[in-house]
Amino acid sequence: MTYNVNPDRYKKNQFRRSGKSGLDLPAISLGLWQNFGGIDAFENGRGIIHRAFDRGVTHFDLSNNYGPPPGSAEENFGKILASDFKSYRDELIISTKAGYKMWSGPYGIGGSRKYLIASLDQSLLRMGLNYVDIFYSHRVDPSTPLEETMLALHHIVQQGKALYVGISSYSAQMTRKAFSILKSLGTKCLIHQPSYSMLNRWIEDELLDTLWELGIGCIAFSPLAQGMLTDHYINGIKEGTRATKGKTLRESFLSEKNLKNVKALNEIAIRRGQSLAQMALTWVLRDKRITSALIGVRTVEQLDNSLDALNGSPLSSEELIEIDRYAENDDINLDLWRESSSYNSN
Repeated sequence: MTYNVNPDRYKKNQFRRSGKSGLDLPAISLGLWQNFGGIDAFENGRGIIHRAFDRGVTHFDLSNNYGPPPGSAEENFGKILASDFKSYRDELIISTKAGYKMWSGPYGIGGSRKYLIASLDQSLLRMGLNYVDIFYSHRVDPSTPLEETMLALHHIVQQGKALYVGISSYSAQMTRKAFSILKSLGTKCLIHQPSYSMLNRWIEDELLDTLWELGIGCIAFSPLAQGMLTDHYINGIKEGTRATKGKTLRESFLSEKNLKNVKALNEIAIRRGQSLAQMALTWVLRDKRITSALIGVRTVEQLDNSLDALNGSPLSSEELIEIDRYAENDDINLDLWRESSSYNSN
């Protein structure tokens, strides 16, 4: 299949600056966490990536363990880069991460210098790249000194294996510590990647203000609350969704109260002339502190639906108040806050 790039791909898409840096990211970026692995249809994933770039999406987000099996999303992406995007590498922002378990033994997980550098070397090999644009510490490792993790990120930049570095799912306190260490080494913490959606607002308490103050960009993953803020759950749990396929989905998302709230939020979206997913993305991007919303999709149609959110009108103050009535979920927010804050003593 020959890929002919859309020459008008940048005419309608929106870009935002990542904190106090020189890097712009698309308002909506594409994540390859699900549906791009070795068990998935390769041509389907290829078609999604083609369509994304044709619509001005320049940022593609991966991790060492994305698949399944782990590593296969990077392998597939590497094949697509080699066959279709070789001439467009300098128009792409490619990110990957390490932190969660990737291989057996003590050196295949965590935040040690050994693991992070070895993992990135493997990721580069899988994707056929000399460097990635952004490399993340995927999570805080409570068993490794934060200084070692940040020194590894600094070393990776010095080696030229990543142009920028970032962190993911760090609490506000740990973000300040990470930023300070990197700054002392002469490396900028470009961006933070936390979960954030209408149903998951833990970062509003402190983290967003911290990122804005420090000049760190924020790219929100799971802005559709792992599919909850789509038409999949408006009338209960639909067959074929994450909830029925055994994929990752927080139990607190599936509470009776939350399902009822999702239905009410959909009614607001209908009045706006948007799908629920589009309104959810409009809501996340309403905040100037958000650099980009990171979506995952199964089909080209889902991708187009999400990107069309950029054509919608801003949310009015009345709509925001009404959304707040149904979007607060203390169980989810407390769960995620505890998760991010559990390593503050590191």
